[in-house]
Amino acid sequence: EVYFKNLSKQKQKEVMEKNGNNHKLRVCVATCNRADYSKLAPIMFGIKAEPQFFELDVVVLGSHLIDDYGNTYRMIEQDDFDIHTRLHTIVRGEDEAAMVESVGLALVKLPDVLNRLKPDIMIVHGDRFDALALATSAALMNIRILHIEGGEVSGTIDDSIRHAITKLAHYHVCCTRSAEQHLIAMCEDHDRILLAGCPSYDKLLSAKNKDYMSIIHMWLGEDVKIRDYIVALQHPVTTDIKHSIKMFELTLDALISFNKRTLVLFPNVDAGSKEMVRVMRKKGIEHHPNFRAVKHVPFDQFIQLVAHAGCMIGNSSCGVREVGAFGTPVINLGTRQTGRETGENVLHVRDADTQDKILHALQLQFGKQYPCSKIYGDGNAVPRILKFLKSIDLKEPLQKKFCFPPVKDNISQDIDHILETQSALAVDLGGTNLRVAIVSMKGEIVKKYTQLNPKTYEDRLQLILKMCIEAVSEAVNMNCRILGVGISTGGRVNPREGIVLHSTKLIQEWSSVDLRTPISDALHLPVWVDNDGNCAALAERKFGHGKGVENFVTLITGTGIGGGIIHQHELIHGSSFCAAELGHIVVSFDGPECLCGSQGCIEAYASGIALQREAKKLHDEDSLLVEGMSMKKEEPVSAAHLIQAAKLGNTKADSILRTAGTALGLGVVNILHTMNPSLVILSGVLASHYVNAVKDVINRQALFSVKTVDVVVSNLADPALLGAASLVLDYTTRRIY
Repeated sequence: EVYFKNLSKQKQKEVMEKNGNNHKLRVCVATCNRADYSKLAPIMFGIKAEPQFFELDVVVLGSHLIDDYGNTYRMIEQDDFDIHTRLHTIVRGEDEAAMVESVGLALVKLPDVLNRLKPDIMIVHGDRFDALALATSAALMNIRILHIEGGEVSGTIDDSIRHAITKLAHYHVCCTRSAEQHLIAMCEDHDRILLAGCPSYDKLLSAKNKDYMSIIHMWLGEDVKIRDYIVALQHPVTTDIKHSIKMFELTLDALISFNKRTLVLFPNVDAGSKEMVRVMRKKGIEHHPNFRAVKHVPFDQFIQLVAHAGCMIGNSSCGVREVGAFGTPVINLGTRQTGRETGENVLHVRDADTQDKILHALQLQFGKQYPCSKIYGDGNAVPRILKFLKSIDLKEPLQKKFCFPPVKDNISQDIDHILETQSALAVDLGGTNLRVAIVSMKGEIVKKYTQLNPKTYEDRLQLILKMCIEAVSEAVNMNCRILGVGISTGGRVNPREGIVLHSTKLIQEWSSVDLRTPISDALHLPVWVDNDGNCAALAERKFGHGKGVENFVTLITGTGIGGGIIHQHELIHGSSFCAAELGHIVVSFDGPECLCGSQGCIEAYASGIALQREAKKLHDEDSLLVEGMSMKKEEPVSAAHLIQAAKLGNTKADSILRTAGTALGLGVVNILHTMNPSLVILSGVLASHYVNAVKDVINRQALFSVKTVDVVVSNLADPALLGAASLVLDYTTRRIY
């Protein structure tokens, strides 16, 4: 025992050194009503008794300051505590709205008080709405909170408030083993939970007043004998006010019939209390010879009254908690204390719907004597709490940590709950091929279908529908749930209406085409349509290098040159849906003619068509083929032959490629100077051949402030399909559209 005492002293010394050698812990105790003061007072006395460790500030609010509830702040003054601040926070009305307004009023007034006090820690008790305002204010002002009596279970709204305060509090003092387990189950840090017992038990178990008869006579009359009277304390149930008022009326009727001297305490300030007082006055309780109706009894005297009563009746937590220390019989009415741990002295009448039922309970319980119960404490809570306070290290992070249990992976076979099987139907309309794919949420192409792109509008639309219907049918067999259809196509697109406004020369009969309506009608699915360059940018944003990047540009280098711009995580379409036509940035006034009708566009230099054109010129001059190359007689000349020739040492082919790379690089420089992205992604079959040339041009031609831009080659195999899929996946799975 001596060893552990010395160890405890050493730990407290270390904590004092951590917190600053002479720093006293500044503790703010806020009390709202007579009930919570009975629990907080023993702690306050303990703190006051150790001025070398603590500074105590007392804040009084709530019903303490209301005459109708006994002006109970006076008992705090009688206990010789200096009240630092009195806050009038109760909005009268005693209904649900008044409770809410009272919380709001407290929240308005408390910040100024806490700013002046600057406590290291605030002690909050229980489950009252005033306490919720205290905990909320302290938490938002970064003040540590010690919550007394968390983890307990009871009825009415108090349960929810208690658990809400628990989540705001940094430290917890609980009274029972079950409450401790509840706190752990609520993911609170076990190291910050103290099982101390109820502080009021420190006073209850040491209460030895031999002159208790004078207290009984003062409150109930000179002719009253020990264990021959009843103490009644009943509060409204805020979640069922009408029923609780009716139950109170039945209780008073039963007490009148039972014909024993009864001390009735006024209810608390909760919604419904005004109606309960009206019931008392309607039945003449204040003037009835067998009744004494009082607003407040000092706690020391109240202890003696319940300790020597023949019975206590009502729904106060005092009945199921404190009274057990004396073995006094208790009748607990209704659901207000449902879930509380109780001793054998408590008889529950949960469905107290008749006078006879309550009267029968009085006949069973009155005058009995039960063994004393120590469920809620052993009389040593305060020393434990003070030791716990001394162990708090103010240099520890203020942010709470929750201890969540491990969560098992969801193995449900319900397809709606398996995110990976939610899929999109992606359609890519290229100049040569028409492709349809089932794409999963992770960007995996589950299955792909490819056909030659028909030359006429009717044949093309018919083929799209046929391929989509086939894919949707197969998706069911592959356990894939199709969320919608995304379409990537060349040309200028109005994505809001799902209309291709006009297309490139590569796709014939493809202007003013409504794609959304016929496909949506046939498949009964939502349909999105966008330009292939924009789709490539969306693919990078969701699955590629652009994931998480705020501003970037994607350039497609294929048959033509296209692209997409992501600015502040959003795709830029432009006022007439013509943004990011990057292939038509002019880099030379007298350059080769472009398919758009202009001259000197990037596409006229660096596209697959441009390279094919230059390859044919070399082939016609017999300057294309070099040693190591061969072509079949009927084989068409392509850009691939030009690239192969350059690799094998053909200087003319290499010069053409360098010119193409320079043109693309100049276009990128213009983009950098216009949009200032942090990333440029080169996509398409020619990207790897251009990346170094683009970097060189940026290094030579770009302003110093944009030279740090990253230029990378896309790692996506099918950006057009993935982009079309992302049109669907980004919209159908987001919470807000």
